[in-house]
Amino acid sequence: MSRNSQLHEIKEVDEKVILVGVQLDDDYDRVDASLDELEELAKTAGAVTVGRVIQKREKINPSTYLGKGKVEELSFAVKELGANGIICDDELTMVQMKNLSNIIDVKIMDRTMLILDIFAAGAISSEGKIQVELAQLKYRYSRLSGIGKSLSRLGGGIGTRGPGEKKLETDKRHINERITELKRNLKEIETHRDLLRKNRERKNIPVAALVGYTNAGKSSLLNRLADADVLAYDKLFATLDVTTREVILPQGSKIFLTDTVG
Repeated sequence: MSRNSQLHEIKEVDEKVILVGVQLDDDYDRVDASLDELEELAKTAGAVTVGRVIQKREKINPSTYLGKGKVEELSFAVKELGANGIICDDELTMVQMKNLSNIIDVKIMDRTMLILDIFAAGAISSEGKIQVELAQLKYRYSRLSGIGKSLSRLGGGIGTRGPGEKKLETDKRHINERITELKRNLKEIETHRDLLRKNRERKNIPVAALVGYTNAGKSSLLNRLADADVLAYDKLFATLDVTTREVILPQGSKIFLTDTVG
């Protein structure tokens, strides 16, 4: 499978989502900008944003994220807009996810689940896939009681890629066993990577890294400097694996340049 087809698999299910945020101060523009980014993330994951809900509160509701009246308004908006998912801008607790799912009959997600899903769909290397699955399992482990019903609302799409493709049981023992196995595999990969790094050090070639937020142009810059063909797309978190290429400097010396995950 080519890299391009791997990345485009992320758009298997057409989801219509409503974005939800809580404004805890007077800076509405900051919350609105955060939802702009959340919309771009949802687009990367193959979802279409059909609405937004922002509530100004002194603190986040520990039971339902939003206040009771706003949750009712959100439930009405879901029906009116034909949405089949809700994405909250903050990370939800098990209690919040479970209660929202009981009140609103659609899939409930948060920013963390969305980003992990993008990672799961786009990771190419063995190490990247293992790290993403570990993160997903740890996330789901702490939310087993709340996440199961929410994800059952839709047979595919955001939140079901990665470990979901293997249909893992939502059982803590099973997940712990899988986490142990993944950590062992990751350790083996890290040992191999250390050998490669020591080999570079013996050659006495400097190593530099391109660092910046997602979609800042790091992969495009690496391609230009190293005449490489690293995957580069104008979307958030298109690069999900660390890549190192040799670069010849104008005076003829060499460096190893690493493209990092934003």
